[in-house]
Amino acid sequence: MDRIVASKLGLVGLPADTSTKFPAQLSGGMRRRAALARALVLDPELLFLDEPTSGLDPQAAHAFDRLIKDLRTSLGLTVFLVTHDLETMFAVCNRVAVIVKKLRVGTPRELVSDDDPWVREYLKSPRVRAARDAAREQHEAWERGA
Repeated sequence: MDRIVASKLGLVGLPADTSTKFPAQLSGGMRRRAALARALVLDPELLFLDEPTSGLDPQAAHAFDRLIKDLRTSLGLTVFLVTHDLETMFAVCNRVAVIVKKLRVGTPRELVSDDDPWVREYLKSPRVRAARDAAREQHEAWERGA
């Protein structure tokens, strides 16, 4: 059991001795990673995350986005993510579902041209454009290994 715990903590970038600490002894980002390690102990194929970057500072949120992408690729996970963090949405999500009158599903790029005016307007707003640009910069830095 100790070997499995150490392995999963290592997968999320935490030292093995994290398992002996109480949540109050961990930063917000470390608590998120510990929760993720706990979920990974069961070797799931499908991972549900609810607002995973909520309350994290921008650097910690970016690191968590990158971790989710890395784990998704290396473990072959399907990640179902609920978020209001637009940078996370553009950085992590391949497909997005928006509920407006009815369910709208597509890539973020496809939804920018959606038939529904609310969806189009939402995804073309200046705030979203800034989030999309920031996510693109993060992705490019990630690809370079920065």
